[in-house]
Amino acid sequence: MKILVLNEREIRSLITPAAALEAVRDAFVRLARGQAVLPGVINLDLPRSRGEVHVKGAHLEGTPFFSIKEAAGFYDNPRQGLPVGSGLILVFDAASGLLRALLCDNAYLTELRTASAGALAAELLARREIERAAMIGCGSQARYQLESLLLVRRPKRLAVWGRRLDAAETYAREMEAKHGLPVVAVANAREAVLGAELIVTVTPSREPVVEAGWVSAGAHVTAVGSDGPDKIELDPALLARADKVVADRLDQCLRLGEIHHAVERGVLALERVYGELGEIAAGTKAGRTRDDEITVADLTGVGVQDAAVSNLVVAEAQRRGMGGGLEI
Repeated sequence: MKILVLNEREIRSLITPAAALEAVRDAFVRLARGQAVLPGVINLDLPRSRGEVHVKGAHLEGTPFFSIKEAAGFYDNPRQGLPVGSGLILVFDAASGLLRALLCDNAYLTELRTASAGALAAELLARREIERAAMIGCGSQARYQLESLLLVRRPKRLAVWGRRLDAAETYAREMEAKHGLPVVAVANAREAVLGAELIVTVTPSREPVVEAGWVSAGAHVTAVGSDGPDKIELDPALLARADKVVADRLDQCLRLGEIHHAVERGVLALERVYGELGEIAAGTKAGRTRDDEITVADLTGVGVQDAAVSNLVVAEAQRRGMGGGLEI
């Protein structure tokens, strides 16, 4: 049997941020309608290496493939000249269970689908007109988040904060040149957040970096970094203060995300969680309904996102007759 094998360069040629956004939107809608099989997440932490590994799988009903994805982040890698992120996706035939494709994407699809969920959250929950946005974190995912965000919202300016000012300044220069958007690096997270109508957090923090009192009425916050039980980016009081708290997948967010910390600390009652992102995307629940409400989207990363983008990539590769084969 021959298995399709695609490398990162080939995968990048097969999918765009716009196509990924639509695939991820469809995945969340299917999830909300009960048209997905979604097992639990496997998290493996390697603290001595400052590494974390996530394994996620899913199948979207009616699609030809199901997927199992491994993605890792090892935060000391740059000291050795290595990238922080790595990963691959195994794609299986949903009818036979046989392996059909190996996507050696070096976590590119994870970056892309995560950014797509962030863009979807902004589209459904943020104000239509954004004067100022804030990016908390300046790593690779912060770059993907901005690129996908610009598909749905275009802020007049962006402030970025990172733990290293020089890294934030590099991000600001690169993003301004790439997207034609004024971007300024600031000295602290508070300066970035104050007055921002859209805030995206993309850090691996184990301590809150955004305080509740910094966030203005009418702001939307997309929290991306808290994808493990010990990670936290938002002051739990911010979730207590928010008018709408939205989970990408509630049972997952109760174990991994910002909601997990707020509920565990007793500042957010479970019944105050407004709903899931897919419910809003499917139209069964409203998104933003008032200009002055504070909204928070807790994005822990859901396996249906990986299934959606991997189905898209494999189908497009087959259509083009691309990719090397592996005989097994």
